[in-house]
Amino acid sequence: MKKWRKTAAAVLAAAMLCTTAACSGSPQQVEDSIVTSSSVSSETASESSSSALTEPESAQEPESSQIAQATEEDSSAQAPAAPEDSQPPVETESSESALTEGTVSSPSYNEPAAATPVVQEEEMRAVWVPFLSLDMTKETDKSYTAFQKKFNDIIAKAKASGANTLVVHVRSHGDAYYPSSYYPWTHFLSGTQGVGPGYDPLAYMVSATHQAGLKFHAWFNPLRIKAGNYPPVVASNSPYNLWKSDPTKANWTFTHNGSIYMNPGYSGVRDYIVNGIKEVVQKYDVDGVQFDDYFYPFNVNSTDVTLDQAAYQQSGSTLSIGAWRTQNINSLVSSVYKMIKETKPNVVFGISPQGNITNDLNAGADVYTWCSQPGYIDYICPQIYWTYDHPTAPFETLAKKWKSLVTADNVKMYIGLALYKAGTDSNGWEKADNIIAQQIQTTRSLDCDGFMLYSWAYLDNPQTAKEMANVKKLLNG
Repeated sequence: MKKWRKTAAAVLAAAMLCTTAACSGSPQQVEDSIVTSSSVSSETASESSSSALTEPESAQEPESSQIAQATEEDSSAQAPAAPEDSQPPVETESSESALTEGTVSSPSYNEPAAATPVVQEEEMRAVWVPFLSLDMTKETDKSYTAFQKKFNDIIAKAKASGANTLVVHVRSHGDAYYPSSYYPWTHFLSGTQGVGPGYDPLAYMVSATHQAGLKFHAWFNPLRIKAGNYPPVVASNSPYNLWKSDPTKANWTFTHNGSIYMNPGYSGVRDYIVNGIKEVVQKYDVDGVQFDDYFYPFNVNSTDVTLDQAAYQQSGSTLSIGAWRTQNINSLVSSVYKMIKETKPNVVFGISPQGNITNDLNAGADVYTWCSQPGYIDYICPQIYWTYDHPTAPFETLAKKWKSLVTADNVKMYIGLALYKAGTDSNGWEKADNIIAQQIQTTRSLDCDGFMLYSWAYLDNPQTAKEMANVKKLLNG
């Protein structure tokens, strides 16, 4: 981990930050402290089900799921919406008593945003660019020139904010933003999945990003094929339709609550996913590859075999269904990591899971192993989307717990920040306009390696204008 250059002012500012009880103990002890009762509180009833890594069309909230409902009784999570709609994620925290041990007081919101001039060398300052930010279907002009203009605007605003990396969707729904041998063209370019735009968007995005002096991380949703109305019609050359027409592969996908997923219980499916990512790593000069928090559905009980019973039985595994699913995801993650290092060793591979560890485990995301063992990831970026004084999931407490999990020397720690909540009345975000800037300071005081903002659409938005002014002041001086 990089050493930070700390000044006397930095040390003083760090001392002003709130502290908590040390995060110690076994992984399970850490987990037990995150979800400790069966009472569940919803962040806000008005936040509809989409997840925090999605793109809002106006001032609506985005797409990447963040904390679904979890209880101590079954550790299950209510399924957050897929990273896609411009709607807000359903963020249900841990229980009311969760994270109360070592509860932290929030830093003074009256302090200047730049109170902690601690700058890490090569600090990750990333911005997520979800698929809705790349949507050309509502544009009258869908030409290559129009797409270039759209993406140039994305680059310009990201760079002006102080960002040094774009994390851009290249596969959101079993599709591709480039000519692929494995997946159909995304419908967000032409309006119809499987119909190409007549140009290579990914080639331009990577080239233009690098020309601007920024890095480009390719963002994949590995399992999701369809969620809600995305896409309206699944292409005939989608893996879903190709496999359904083959009796030997009929169970290579499964459907849950109207959404379609690839089934990672089959080695053939995992190989297919790996090869689909390999073609991007081989052909394009990407700097990184990222998965977000979507693996198995969050609201599937770990003892329910109806989702993938055939695959489970065919595997002959003696593991419980929950442990078997986790094994499948671990196998996929390690295979992607191995492929990347064999193909282009300098390309990094990271995962951005939910901030709620129980929900991650329910989805088969074994964050304990990924953070502590080599051969899985180069970085972890938990989505910690709450304020310092949140009643059940205070930001700094969660950040410290996640930091305690990262023990592998090769794994960097970034923190995902909820820029999309700034300027709203969502559980404490209305109290100040420098919360994100304070959280960036906290990532530095905890010796993290950087942060990622969700999402690009909120960098230049009336809702977040005051917050972003403080962020820019902190990052750009």
